[in-house]
This record gives sequence, structure tokens and C-alpha cells, in this order.
Amino acid sequence: MTSLKDTIRAEHSLSVDAEGVVDIQGGLRLHHGATLETASLGWRLTGPSTAPLIVVLGGISGHRTVFSVAPSRVGWWSEVVGPDLALPSEKLRILAFDYLGGSGETTGPVNGAWFPAVSTYDQAELLRRLLDHLGIEKLDAIVGASYGGMVAMAFAERHPARVSRLVVVSAADRAHPMATAWRSLQRRIVRLGLDSSRPKAGLELARGLAMTTYRSASEFAARFSGEPREIDGRFVFPVEEYLMARGEDYARRYQPDGFLILSESIDLHRIDATQVKVPVTAIAVREDQLVPIADMRALCARLPQAELIEMSSIYGHDAFLKECDKLKTLFAPALGLTTDSEVKR
Repeated sequence: MTSLKDTIRAEHSLSVDAEGVVDIQGGLRLHHGATLETASLGWRLTGPSTAPLIVVLGGISGHRTVFSVAPSRVGWWSEVVGPDLALPSEKLRILAFDYLGGSGETTGPVNGAWFPAVSTYDQAELLRRLLDHLGIEKLDAIVGASYGGMVAMAFAERHPARVSRLVVVSAADRAHPMATAWRSLQRRIVRLGLDSSRPKAGLELARGLAMTTYRSASEFAARFSGEPREIDGRFVFPVEEYLMARGEDYARRYQPDGFLILSESIDLHRIDATQVKVPVTAIAVREDQLVPIADMRALCARLPQAELIEMSSIYGHDAFLKECDKLKTLFAPALGLTTDSEVKR
């Protein structure tokens, strides 16, 4: 197997574009007590080799392909990351990885087999090991949204010398109990699907329910106020069709077991915000149901060096996926990007 360093050495042009899967040596002792004797880590690095190096982390559906590189390779943050977007890919060197326990090429549950609980600290440890393999001493920044923001703070708490600053969007130092309530029901639906040999159907329903928490009531009112259609003797509402379409799309791309592990990881998340010593720009969305604005304010009160920026969006928690123009104005000063998109060194 080609090592990470061999792969990087082969990429000697100004525009680095490298990725791979590396074996984690020495096993992985997890935060909640279990040990993985073997583990693999999927990663991807893109962008000019002399540009500021940032790690980009997203929600539990995020993966190492952050922005689209071909029609067959769709990035999870393509509306925000790319040429001349909020995170300009031509001006930043972007590192990303597949989460432990998820549906990517990093180690995760296989065919319903038991897999241990995963902490955001475990994701942070994977990132540390990846940086060591790549020979990267320090990151210019980590930009983390939703679950990725939780991982970013866990990394900064444990490894403050390895990152200069954080940009955290819609993520707090712990999960709100109401958000845990919603996710707990989603996980029960997925497990019911697995127990009844209908794993895809269970994941579709859970994802549909999740969408009602990601978006705002005002968006649904604007989009789905039309009349229901009668299909096979029963009425189907426009919002119902939307939710099930999103669920079906999600179930085609992700595994139920990976969803269970990472959904639970969100609710297990607890960090000591007072020990996150690096500067943090925290971006909160007033309409976010999952990460209430009060939780973001409380987080910033505990962080030693924090700037809180509040914004409004009809997209609620999903604003980080949709609001490119608003995020561009917020990311630029946080990352040292000038108004003409030139990067300050």
C-alpha cells in the first residue's frame, strides 16, 4: 500500500490534488473505552501548495470530497466551497477526511456488525494522526460546520499547538436535549428498520424526520403550502413528498449503521470550552432549531477567545450548506481573505 508521504511526494505541482486511504498504525484507543486494533483513514487534499492550509469538516453526511471535481464526484459543500465561492478553492489548500464510523472509506460498521461508540475526540485523534503522516505541523485554520464544528473544537482542546484558529458554524460544546430527543427517535426508527429487515425504509423515514429539524418553519410555509395529491387512494402532501424524496436520496448514499454511529456521536459530544485556547469565530443562525442561539452565546461566553456572529436564514440549521453569499462575507475576515479574494500570508 502506498504511504501517505509517498503519495504527497508524487504531487509536486503548485496545485496539490492527492487522496488515499492509509492504515492507522498501533490501533486506536477510543474515548469511550473500546479499542480498534486496526483502522483505516480516507483523506483528500486539494489546492495550491503555497496557500493557507485549512481543514474543512461538515455534518455527519460530510466526507472527504468537499467540493465537486467532476459530474461523477459531487462535493457535499459545493454551494459554498469552490472557485470564487465563500471558501475559494483556488486560494486555499483544503484537507478533509471521512469520519470514523461513517459510510466513507474510514473504518466503520460493516453489515450490521457491532461497532463501538465514537466521540468527537476520536475524530480529532484521527485528524492528528493524519497531520503527522502528512508531515503537517500546524494548520492555518479548521472550518467546521455542525458535527464538524464539534470535531474542530475537540481537536483544538486536545491539540492547541496544531491549529491557529477555528471557524465554527452551528455547533456548540454539547448537544441540546431537544435536539437529542429528535435524533434519539431517528435512531429508533433506523433500528426498527434493521430489526424488521427493512433497513433502507427505516433510514429513509429517519432522514425525512431529520429534515424537519434542519430547516425552518418559514421555509416550509413558503415552499409547501400547496394542495395534496391523491395517490393510490390516500392524500400525499407536498411537504411529505419532499421529505420522502430527501430520505430516499440519502438512503441510496449512506448506510444505516453509519448513520446510527455518527448521530449518537453528536449526542455524546461534550468538550471543555474553557480549554479551547485558540481564537474562535463562531457563526450562529437565529432560526437554527438544532443548535439554539442561546447555546451558541453560552459557548462563546465559555471560550477564552471567541467572536460570535449571528445571522438569519430561512434555511435554519442548513444555512451552512446554502448561504454562500452571507458566509463569504463572514469567512473572509475570519480567514484573512481580502475583499478581492486574495489571501493574506
